[in-house]
Amino acid sequence: MKRTIKKVAVLGSGVMGSRIACQFAGIGVPVLLLDIVPKDIAADAKPALRNKIVNDALQAALKSNPSPVYTKDVVKLITTGNFEDNMKDVHSCDWIIEVVVERFDIKQQVYEQVEKFRKPETLITSNTSGIPIHLLSRGRSEDFKKHFCGTHFFNPPRYLRLLEIIPTKDTDPSVVAFLMHYGDLYLGKTAVLA
Repeated sequence: MKRTIKKVAVLGSGVMGSRIACQFAGIGVPVLLLDIVPKDIAADAKPALRNKIVNDALQAALKSNPSPVYTKDVVKLITTGNFEDNMKDVHSCDWIIEVVVERFDIKQQVYEQVEKFRKPETLITSNTSGIPIHLLSRGRSEDFKKHFCGTHFFNPPRYLRLLEIIPTKDTDPSVVAFLMHYGDLYLGKTAVLA
């Protein structure tokens, strides 16, 4: 299969998620950046309120030093949203990168939602550095497991060249090969198999 990355979803907009989104936007790849809805915000509230966490995180990233982008105009390639209203939009993405809080139960809830909406053969990776990768795909479909592995970016992603690719026993070897190649050729990383 000839794989191309036309759009990426980044799930979680904290320090790493917002900057990983900027890394992809910086190389010209459109990004869907999602995070939670703030507590006590009604389902019918305006998107500006429902997307406050993700929008604030992206603005903080753009103001940070060193900058996560080469030019500020690349932010136009980043569409923000939230898990409740916009998780369905991951169906249009070729690669979904999970960067939520380091809690196994929360990651499992996110993967359950991702699995409802992702198209088959979509890459799913986690940026976790603290939870064993093989545990994260537990209970997922065969297609999910074949296309799942760890992609551990280092902070700040734009400046630190290392990218760990961490497969599970179920990860398709062609997925690993693709991520190693993509990390090197497109993201400018030194991709290391971990």
